[in-house]
Amino acid sequence: MSRPVDVHAHWYPRRFLDLLAAHGPAHGLEWREIEGKGPQFKVGPLVTGPTGPNFIDLDARLAAMDAQGVAVHALSLTQPMVYWAGRTLGERLAAVFNEELARAHERARERLVGLACLPMHEPDLAVRELERAAGLPGVRGFYMATRVLERELSDEVFFPVYERIEALGMPIFLHPVFVIGAERLQRFYLANLLGNPFESAIAAAHLIFGGVLDRFPRLEFVLPHAGGAFPWIVGRLHRGWETRPELRGIRHGPMDYLRRFYYDTIGYADSVLEYLAKVVGPDRIVLGSDYCFPLGLQRPVEAVTSNTALSQADKHAIVEINARRLLRLEKTAT
Repeated sequence: MSRPVDVHAHWYPRRFLDLLAAHGPAHGLEWREIEGKGPQFKVGPLVTGPTGPNFIDLDARLAAMDAQGVAVHALSLTQPMVYWAGRTLGERLAAVFNEELARAHERARERLVGLACLPMHEPDLAVRELERAAGLPGVRGFYMATRVLERELSDEVFFPVYERIEALGMPIFLHPVFVIGAERLQRFYLANLLGNPFESAIAAAHLIFGGVLDRFPRLEFVLPHAGGAFPWIVGRLHRGWETRPELRGIRHGPMDYLRRFYYDTIGYADSVLEYLAKVVGPDRIVLGSDYCFPLGLQRPVEAVTSNTALSQADKHAIVEINARRLLRLEKTAT
């Protein structure tokens, strides 16, 4: 695979972290420095870090990419996002992150592109920031949580954001932040192991049944963690659509929306990737690693290329071609 593209690679710029440290505590964020390991921060039940050098330092990242055989990272912010920070700080945090994405791209134009963060908790500010961020060098899409505070992604308050992103022809990448049933998932790391995949399924269901995919037919969404539970339970959602009259307000059954999503490769088993290739199609799968969290894939390219059930053409599409088309990476040098 000549130029693999990893679409699920998280980054915390130093300038963003400095802003968190300085102003986050006034909005409920707990901050502490772990000696020798970097900062750790907490919002509600969500603990992030410590965010050591690999999360921050671009030289360390590029070296890790070389070791993994990855040519391009699509950089994204992950938990805790910015929605908890209120209107003014939330907008500022998003703007700083997006500006740093552009700086990272300008430092390594052929290797680093950005997925911009938006203050989705304030939709009017999100529209304003997306217009600005879309013009920044290297920004190739947008990144948002599977739920924005207490609002689901089917909430019509977000429709102006979706409308503008669709018009720009840019994709939306989703990622869980706060998960459903968190009080039941505190032990055994279940907030991540179970909470995250079910959050993706809930988000996909809201986008389908809430009519978002019908309203914005050209808008592309990317689900993390191989789609989480969604591609495995879509048959159950479809049966609900067949039998429940309150679910018949959409144009098609849920099975018909499977290919409205892209899915990354973070499924941790050959059988998961094979299932996605069979039911969704290899042209809707993109490489991901979850860099550089411990649960992420350490050899993301090999997780695809070593799968004997996939053809060489399918592997090439998954590792490189699909993401380059989705992110319009022929324009990375501009």
